Amino acid sequence: MSEKKIYLTSGEIASLWTGYMNDSMSKCVLGYMLKHIEDPDIKPVIQLSYDISSKHLELLVSIFEKEQYAIPNGFNEQDVNINAPWLFTDAFCLTYVNHMSKVGMLAYGGFLSMSTREDICNYFSIGLSKITNLYNESLKIAVNKGINGRHPYIEVPKETDYVDSKKYYSGFNPFSDKRPLNAVEISHLYMNILTNVMGVKLCLAFAQTSPSKEVQDFMLRGKEISQKHIKIFVDTFLKDDIEAPQVPDVAVSDSTTQTFSDKLMMFHMSLISAAGIGNYATAAAASQRLDLAVNYERLSLEITRLAKSGADLMIKHNWLEQPPGIKDRKKLAKNKEKS
Repeated sequence: MSEKKIYLTSGEIASLWTGYMNDSMSKCVLGYMLKHIEDPDIKPVIQLSYDISSKHLELLVSIFEKEQYAIPNGFNEQDVNINAPWLFTDAFCLTYVNHMSKVGMLAYGGFLSMSTREDICNYFSIGLSKITNLYNESLKIAVNKGINGRHPYIEVPKETDYVDSKKYYSGFNPFSDKRPLNAVEISHLYMNILTNVMGVKLCLAFAQTSPSKEVQDFMLRGKEISQKHIKIFVDTFLKDDIEAPQVPDVAVSDSTTQTFSDKLMMFHMSLISAAGIGNYATAAAASQRLDLAVNYERLSLEITRLAKSGADLMIKHNWLEQPPGIKDRKKLAKNKEKS
């Protein structure tokens, strides 16, 4: 007797599709980096990241073919000019892989939690383990080279305590002192500084290499928003006499040669914008000072508006690939009536 076929759920279909889109984009970017990078300490971790994306794509295509699931278009060698002049520094590449591995760990944890079929759970479990290893390896190299981001130091707690007043949650009244930031709030502020620094550099690289005025304007707007958010977070630290946090010293070159397709660059920005919105939501929920939570919500709305304008631009130029979905039953019924 043949085993009963277990069909993919909507959560698994969505996760597999998203994973394919992300890995096909990553393979293009990492392939370009591998072509140019020279630092013998950094190159192996870029190769490791490239190999992970390549292997994921192979496994995903195998799953798609087995399930008779239309393989997404995603991105390929046509979306990258691998022979374009070097756009990034080697240090940027290391920081990029470390940052994207953080995004990947969150994504794969989410994919795993939305999966139920054993083979799909295994795929995302192994993927999560590989991406975690990539994060650890990239961090180790960054620490050894002294180019890692470092959270602000605070005193280690010597005793426990409880909140004894509702004022702990306050922060709006300009006539009363705000309580000092706690460790949870500091950690989220710092992480959001790091992600925005990466956003500034990517927006700058994409703006100067895109041939499209619309894409250039979008990227420059994204750069300005990230710079504004960095200033807000750094100022929050300075008001508490917390030293301005150390961020990796990364840069991009002055190349203006088109390196990646506008389609890929816009997709990349939508990916990190979504990650940024998620980071802000997490930070808002974790912050116990209400002014911080409201600030995150306000800034998140700014990113959402940017992402919306980016999606509109992608739709206009037919760059936005549609995720799998259900059939429009009402539309099908109307078409049947007409026939």
